Amino acid sequence: MKQKLFKCLPVALAALFVGGAAQAQTQTPAGTSAVQQFSTWSVGVNAGVLSPISPLGGKNDFSNWKSSLGYGLFIKKQFTPYFSLKLDGIRGKLKGDNAEAFDSGATITDGNSAYETDLSYAGTLSAQVNMFNIDLFKKQDVLQLYVSAGAGLAGYKPTITSSGGVTSDYADGKTISELVIPVGIGAKFRVSERINFDLGWSVYFVDGDNLDGTYRNNNSDRFNYAHAGLEFALGKGPQLAYYNPVAASYDEAVQAKQLAGSLKSDLDNQKAENAKLRSDMEDLLKDTDGDGVADKLDKCPGTPSGTVVDGAGCPLVTPKPVEKVIITEEDRRVVRDAIRNLEFDLGKSTIRSKSYPTLNRVANLLVTKNFSLKLAGHTDNTGSAELNMRLSKDRAESVKAYLVSQGVNASRVEATGYGLTQPIASNKTAAGRQKNRRVEFTLY
Repeated sequence: MKQKLFKCLPVALAALFVGGAAQAQTQTPAGTSAVQQFSTWSVGVNAGVLSPISPLGGKNDFSNWKSSLGYGLFIKKQFTPYFSLKLDGIRGKLKGDNAEAFDSGATITDGNSAYETDLSYAGTLSAQVNMFNIDLFKKQDVLQLYVSAGAGLAGYKPTITSSGGVTSDYADGKTISELVIPVGIGAKFRVSERINFDLGWSVYFVDGDNLDGTYRNNNSDRFNYAHAGLEFALGKGPQLAYYNPVAASYDEAVQAKQLAGSLKSDLDNQKAENAKLRSDMEDLLKDTDGDGVADKLDKCPGTPSGTVVDGAGCPLVTPKPVEKVIITEEDRRVVRDAIRNLEFDLGKSTIRSKSYPTLNRVANLLVTKNFSLKLAGHTDNTGSAELNMRLSKDRAESVKAYLVSQGVNASRVEATGYGLTQPIASNKTAAGRQKNRRVEFTLY
């Protein structure tokens, strides 16, 4: 059994380090919604009292036990806030004699009268379980209680004193190795972000009756170790051992409630803004007199139902007939200037602003002299015939709409699109295509 344990201990040690490396220092414990940096490795030292008895049952081979100094160190890996693996070792001395009678009143008159055992080592791998955190509403607690259990090896050298007072080495001074099973309880206090104060008590059950150098009644020996020590956390971030998922979940619930309240407030604000926009839109499109011109643009509100109005909402006045229309060379020059300066956005019917001044003069000419105007849109052969027909028509209509916005009577402007059907130059050259992209103005 000892040989198997010798083989298992290196495997357990490797598992401790490999498991820690796989898990690494960055963890997301239950109850957290985001990855958080935690300290999960720690080392510690301790010192205390070694006693060769156990209050957990069994019989002692000697009636009188003595307490001796013990000390130890450990390395620990915390896997969750509640569970960790600890590799630790202790050493010291264990003493006892038969100077007193047993509880039953019997005295030992034969065999060994005293012993002193040098505990060279007791190395164990234990699972430690944190029982609970004291304050359920603190994410990082200060005090925690724990229990532990594990297995390992103890090496020791007993020295015995016979009833005749002769002292000798048991097993001829060789180190005896036996399986030990430790169980313990303890309390740990976090005194700073990196240092803990540890109080603990463990009972070690030995798989043999030779710890005291005496074999009597096949009693498995045991000893206990009560200690105090310091634990030092390694790495960055708060200690995972003191992390409280209950408090974290509570905080997340509070934050979720606050977020829900904030989202509801944002939704209410959005609804109010939408209602305002809807009201503004209805106000913008309101047409009280029903003449087709919104109140905000209607310069002649309250026109009777059925009245034909112009773009400003005013009744159309039939112009008096003009006996004769005389178009002068100056009039034609105004139109030529407008044609020469007329530009649209590429592939669109949007008139560029640099064309407005000459178009305004054409509008003034139409209004003051009651001329009529024919607009003919033309394109080159770039693109499909259908697209060019639509673009030429749209551009002619765009010029008409602009002139009407300047006060021209819409009935006196005719807009037609001819697409690529009436070129005035060859479409094989860039210059020819430029000439074919035009809007012709004809006064009459």
